[in-house]
Amino acid sequence: NWYTLRIQPYRTLDNVIEGAVVTFVDITRTKRAEEEKEKRAAELVIANKELAFQSEEKEKRAAEALLQANDLHRLAVVVRDTHDAVTVQDLDGRIIAWNPGAERMYGWSEAEALAMNVRDRIPEGQREDALEKVHQLSQAKILEPHITQRIAKDGTVVEVSIISTALENEFGQ
Repeated sequence: NWYTLRIQPYRTLDNVIEGAVVTFVDITRTKRAEEEKEKRAAELVIANKELAFQSEEKEKRAAEALLQANDLHRLAVVVRDTHDAVTVQDLDGRIIAWNPGAERMYGWSEAEALAMNVRDRIPEGQREDALEKVHQLSQAKILEPHITQRIAKDGTVVEVSIISTALENEFGQ
């Protein structure tokens, strides 16, 4: 328990000090209330710091996401506006992206190409070599640019220079 101690002189009616008056006042409840108040204040300070940290983290993530989105937007503009054919296909050969340069080079619209498999555009005699290159890409091997042939919509065989790049997700797959 907590007490406040007061010592005062004991005076007579003649204003003579003849002793001391000692009083003890129990201040336990007041002291505990102050301690609780200080504890809550400390908890609030910690909570405010945590909120500020979380807010900073959210702002950082938002800024990073914005930068990444801007980078992706710039990349999309470059891919869309280049005169080179840029195509993306999964490891099974399904075409999942087809830019205007690919439309000009091969003759198929994006909608037509997205319904195709890349194997349909490879001349028969080159399919085995192309499948080997896809296998190498699936293992994230770096491929040298190479000259090969692809079939256009009108059936002509087009000689092309291919640069293949494996696109990995955030898990390295």
